[in-house]
Amino acid sequence: MLDLRERPFTERGSRLLVMAADDGSLWIARALYETRLSETTVLTGLRVFAGSTELSVRRALPDRIEFDGGVSLAFADAETLVLVGSGARAVWDGGGAAIDGSLTLVGSGDPVGALERAAARWRGWLGLMPAVREDLEERARMAWWTLGVNLIGIRGRESLIPSKYGYVGLWNWDSYFHAIGLRHGDPALAREQIRILLDNQLDSGLIPDVVHDEGVLAETTDLPRSDIARMDQHVGGGAPREVVPVTKPPLTAWAVWKIHEADPSLEFLAEVYPKLVKSQEWWFRHSDPDGDGLAEYLHPYSSGLDDSPIWDHGPRAEPPDLNSYLALQYDRLGDIAAALGHDDAPWRAKAQELVDLLVARRWNGTRFVTPTADVRTPLDLMPLFTGRLPAEIADRLVADLRSPSFWGERPVPTVAFDDPHFDAESMWRGPVWLNVNYLLIDGLRRSGYAEVADELTLRTLAMVRDGGGLYEYWNPLTGAKAKRATSGFGWSSALFLDLAVR
Repeated sequence: MLDLRERPFTERGSRLLVMAADDGSLWIARALYETRLSETTVLTGLRVFAGSTELSVRRALPDRIEFDGGVSLAFADAETLVLVGSGARAVWDGGGAAIDGSLTLVGSGDPVGALERAAARWRGWLGLMPAVREDLEERARMAWWTLGVNLIGIRGRESLIPSKYGYVGLWNWDSYFHAIGLRHGDPALAREQIRILLDNQLDSGLIPDVVHDEGVLAETTDLPRSDIARMDQHVGGGAPREVVPVTKPPLTAWAVWKIHEADPSLEFLAEVYPKLVKSQEWWFRHSDPDGDGLAEYLHPYSSGLDDSPIWDHGPRAEPPDLNSYLALQYDRLGDIAAALGHDDAPWRAKAQELVDLLVARRWNGTRFVTPTADVRTPLDLMPLFTGRLPAEIADRLVADLRSPSFWGERPVPTVAFDDPHFDAESMWRGPVWLNVNYLLIDGLRRSGYAEVADELTLRTLAMVRDGGGLYEYWNPLTGAKAKRATSGFGWSSALFLDLAVR
């Protein structure tokens, strides 16, 4: 069931959203890149009457909105909304018409059989949903629906966007997480999300931050003005004024291998392997300004952690997660190379060399540190992701994870509970994000801590199951949606599903 607020009535491939207004009417808007829905309104004040009696919305389902009196609203196609029924009249701000069999509200598609065709489309998509535990089925169904409705066309390619509420583009690392969820029901679509990003890779090897309707976001000159102003508020010393590349954390080969594990395709591996190598090389050639062998984030957006306190002291930072991802990428390149019949030994050696360097330069005997940022975040624990740490260091990180600093009823906060920067409501300054939990779970398994990974999985699934929806992030103290978090969020849906089917 849709609530028409957090979960609007929409359709795979459509940018139209039907939502409930505060006065009880419905309104329709169109989702566009970097544009508020209030600026893209198509129709407002929609109500349905039989004589003088207003027909209330009885229920909203994925394929239709049902009104009392036998009237339904459905998508005839991605751009056409029709009311189906008889003996009623629709009115809206500035217009109205009788419903005689059907009435087209938006678009020009064929209304004949709209209800049947909509029902068939959703039976097909929901039929692909992977099986999960019984107590997780309701939320899993919502998650799979979310992935379906978040698919839209961007520059001629079917792209899974983070949310039709404000994130209308194909974001870089979001797409890796989306692909991990999609692989269980539609691996071809999962591969397509990776292809879109790699088809937009720059000659330098950089994979852009965003692919959107007008092009790509690959450097600071591509940023919307509103983003620059927002960065100035969060970054100590202000956002960088020189032209800086903008990307997202390097997880491409990791995601490619996960798809391959679910649905092997040597042809796909051969297709993407050279581009993955080029991307890996980019980080050390173009994102290591001090030349110490450890890559850095040159812009907050490249970390994905837009307002994290790691940026409070300036626009560049080197938290331990980045080189942990890069080390794992080397191992995944080795896996792909071996699958294709190439020598994987050089990649394995590079993975170990990078982990050794990370330990030598960023392990202070107690924890991994971020130069210039005196704040405790779960990024300090992310070297577990490599699966290559010395046992005594890995044990220390797991003990830290399970300490009161990070381990609560709903772990893992994005800033430690006992850190002075902790804020349960503020984006990357305390709330739980599913991708952080997922990466830690993945690293715990790789590092030999399966029982801890299982417990973190169970707590994460319970938080989402009981929290009311698929949100961008959660308040770790209450388990509820954080106030400013987006609803209907793609990677939360995808990663919840992946954890649920284990």
